[in-house]
Amino acid sequence: MRKQQIDHILGAMLESYDNVSDLNITVDKPFQVESSGQLKPVSLKPPVDRLTPFQSEIFALNLINNDRRLTKTLLTEGSCDLSYQLAGKARFRVNVFSQKGCYSVVMRQLATRIPTIKEMNLPPAFSKMTEVLNGIILVTGATGSGKTTSLAAFLNEINEKKSVHVITLEDPVEFVHSQKNATFNQREMGLDFDAFASGLRAALRQAPKIILVGEMRDRETVEIGLSAAETGHLVLSTLHTVDAGSTINRIVGMFDQEEEHQIRIRLADTVRWIACQRLLPKVGGGRVAAFEILGSNLMVKDLILNGETEEKTFYDIMERSQAFGMMTFDQCIAEHYTNGFVTEETAMAYASRKAIVGRSIDSIKAAKGEKTTSIEDLKIDDGYGKPLDE
Repeated sequence: MRKQQIDHILGAMLESYDNVSDLNITVDKPFQVESSGQLKPVSLKPPVDRLTPFQSEIFALNLINNDRRLTKTLLTEGSCDLSYQLAGKARFRVNVFSQKGCYSVVMRQLATRIPTIKEMNLPPAFSKMTEVLNGIILVTGATGSGKTTSLAAFLNEINEKKSVHVITLEDPVEFVHSQKNATFNQREMGLDFDAFASGLRAALRQAPKIILVGEMRDRETVEIGLSAAETGHLVLSTLHTVDAGSTINRIVGMFDQEEEHQIRIRLADTVRWIACQRLLPKVGGGRVAAFEILGSNLMVKDLILNGETEEKTFYDIMERSQAFGMMTFDQCIAEHYTNGFVTEETAMAYASRKAIVGRSIDSIKAAKGEKTTSIEDLKIDDGYGKPLDE
């Protein structure tokens, strides 16, 4: 299979549906794309009803293009990441991985233009984050929830406003920032550095004001990131966690038990914001992002230092601190329901605490004059407790 054939197939997959976000090549399935969150088969000429192990492997190896590092990583670790350019049409973040002795490929389409905070309708807290001078800002969520896009919008805002040096460490580079007010140096793992920890260590000698680390994958990266934040840098990164509380616990869990207290002290001093996000199916098609935002104040620092209890949780603080830019997923989801972005079923399915979202939905329905229950024709039993002959 030649590059022209690969590009022809990729082009056909991109044009097969609207809102294509991912391309999926898996053995025993046809070529598939993810459109608005749903996997759909792609019709090609000649048709491919079920990919064979040989076809998927040839496709994967053509994307790797004889790169020795990627080939070694794939064989030793079982997967590898790379970027791929479809000339004049799109850029992709690619993951090639082994499953049941065969190779599969997932290709995430990357936006060619960097969106702004306003265009993405990000919470007001993101604009406040651009004013932070040092510390750590974390954007968390599941794979494919839009973390990198949110960080790209954040950096674009910095690029428009501030004359600072920004270094990004990515695997691979997804959004290419043009040189505006800020000066960008974007480094790709494998091409420009060998691991996040070593790239971050080198970045401390490259005089940046802002450092983006693609992902906090291990203890060493976290430790160097904390050191960078403590020495006056602003460190941005991502984690695969579901909410703010689990983000702190995940970082603490990377260290030994005897180090826990010291790490909690360092986190309390350096964490400025944690933004968690989820993508929800939108009414009418597409998806809408829901956010949980945790800022830093004395109560948050106390919880980071001493851990959550039944009486004190990050959720409670966020719920009461909307005036300061914080919010819970449930508050954001209820707002999306109010605005007609999501259905009641979607709101309940993605809620963190279903009882709270249920009460919010009932209040919204009551304000609109809609029914809040399916129980009807209730009346007082006048005969209760009276003798039967009355």
